[in-house]
Amino acid sequence: MNVCAIVLSAGLSSRMGAQNKLFLPFGKHTVLETTLARIEAAGIAEILVVTGYEQERVRGLFQNKPYRLVENPAFRQGMSSSIKAGVAAARPDAAGFMICLADMPLISGEEYRLLAEALISALETDPMAIVQPRFQEQAGNPVLFSARYRSALLTLEYPEGARPIVQANREHIVPVNMPTDAVLLDADTPEAYQILLERLKE
Repeated sequence: MNVCAIVLSAGLSSRMGAQNKLFLPFGKHTVLETTLARIEAAGIAEILVVTGYEQERVRGLFQNKPYRLVENPAFRQGMSSSIKAGVAAARPDAAGFMICLADMPLISGEEYRLLAEALISALETDPMAIVQPRFQEQAGNPVLFSARYRSALLTLEYPEGARPIVQANREHIVPVNMPTDAVLLDADTPEAYQILLERLKE
């Protein structure tokens, strides 16, 4: 599937406190390893892992994996700097970009595949499509952008992500109703991480 997954794993994890949320245990692996394994299971053509903070620890986890690590030296400037680094490194023939948060380990490979297929399908009738997962009317992540947004993503000035692009192109949004609320749940805070752990036991 000719979609590029850009996994944002460069952040400071400041809301978690002393620990980096990406290396917290989740089942038999870490939060980051689980998230990436599920993206890989979706059959995505290209997986880019954008690194910054503690990038050597990230690199150490993925010696023999089919992921390409992309360094973001400007990671302290916010999430958009990592989006830019990933989009700049993506293969030029990518049909679109799936902007993945590295701390959402409950999203299944089937759910990632559902979203990637929704983008490929939507591009047949709207080359400017943006796919947005939803659960009970709440928008979640990852958001997928047609490759037509490459230049807009590369010139983002809003530090916290691509929300301005989504808001400016509402007529192109393709909402996809998801089977679970995993697209709403991340590990941003100790409380959020505990919710993920509880859900893992279910």
